[in-house]
Amino acid sequence: MIDGTHTTTDQVRPSQMKSRRILLATIGSLGDLHPTLALALELKHRGHQVTIASTAWYRTKVESLGLQFRPLRPNWNPTDQALIAQCEDLKTGPEVLIRKLVLPHLRDIYDDLFEAATNADLMIATELVFAAPLVANKLHLPWVSEILSPASFFSAYDPSLLVNIPEAYRLRRAGWLVNRAILYFGKVISYNWWQSVRELRREIGLPTQCDPIFKDKFSPELVLALFSSALAHPQPDWPKQTLQPGFVFFDGGQPNPQDQLPLSDFLAAGDAPIVFTLGSTAVHHPGNFYQASLAATRQLGRRAILLGPKSNLVPSPDVLVLPYAPHSQIFPQAAVVVHQGGSGTTGQAMLAGRPQLFVPFGWDQPDNAARIQRLGAGLTLARTEYSAQSAAAALSQLLTNPSFAARSAQISTQVQSESALTQACDAIESVLEANSAPSKIQFAHG
Repeated sequence: MIDGTHTTTDQVRPSQMKSRRILLATIGSLGDLHPTLALALELKHRGHQVTIASTAWYRTKVESLGLQFRPLRPNWNPTDQALIAQCEDLKTGPEVLIRKLVLPHLRDIYDDLFEAATNADLMIATELVFAAPLVANKLHLPWVSEILSPASFFSAYDPSLLVNIPEAYRLRRAGWLVNRAILYFGKVISYNWWQSVRELRREIGLPTQCDPIFKDKFSPELVLALFSSALAHPQPDWPKQTLQPGFVFFDGGQPNPQDQLPLSDFLAAGDAPIVFTLGSTAVHHPGNFYQASLAATRQLGRRAILLGPKSNLVPSPDVLVLPYAPHSQIFPQAAVVVHQGGSGTTGQAMLAGRPQLFVPFGWDQPDNAARIQRLGAGLTLARTEYSAQSAAAALSQLLTNPSFAARSAQISTQVQSESALTQACDAIESVLEANSAPSKIQFAHG
């Protein structure tokens, strides 16, 4: 394990380092893209030539930030309700996304990524880019893994609440041997998921043996755990080349100026509001979340801000409805933050030091929720149990029990102390420096 205060090689400061070509590849929602953008902008600030490879839907957003862009197929719309609905089931959502939406396009992703990476000096990839280890292997290209949540490490020492086998969470205190056996069972039942990966590896001349979700997604050179140690501490079975700098934040761009004045006026007009948001994906398929939230706040007699609802909710003097506002601007003003539990939203709420009410929709969200609840900084309601009555009861606890606010403030102090973006980019530059031998660069670039 790499200590979060230093890296394994001497630090290379931006003023000393020659500009390098860095490709950052990501597939998924804005929750995957935003940490990648945070890294990309800092690396660009340090003088490197930075390119983002992702779904074509994000081209305008990326290029508006002054970054180069290369598209990765499939050319899907990550806000499409029908697409999101396919992945909404807690137990089957990950399998649907991986087997039906990503892996059928694996060859296309590999071809696009190979072309984008051919002249790069380094690649950084998030975990759904299953082609990244293959491209790195074929090009002899150094690469870095970007891991956004504790659940992605599948630790037997710190078991996560896994959405496809939630029953196993009851055994989290049974010891690492029991939980390692559970993870092994997960490897066995998911073996057939990866047939297309094995076929592509055979086709391009690589050994067919692979383990994309439990092993291969971790770069042998550097794994960045981009979440705070307040959420999860490093574990003995994490890859030894892991650095945990903390959350890196990109807050999504500029809000609509027309929304700024109403927001400022609303925040100044009364008590701290309850903020309701569903992040960047669930917001497009929210079910009754916003209607139940509005009814709950009225039961409690509280003010509320609802971020992102697409339906025509009627605002009132005590309710502000906005399509978007930066979390870093609005969360510190909240009494409680109610959200789906994505890693980015969870991190922003931790940074703001506000109690949280989780309504998980899938993936790492139930595990993030369980971790915050164990820390005493929040509560969780299952999506199927979320109603005006249940939300009002949970919010009443969070608002009236001072221990939630006190614990949230303690966590905020820790998150604020983490110089995550600096540490992450220092480590990335150390990998570049370690792989800068002329013979290696020449071989990698053909």
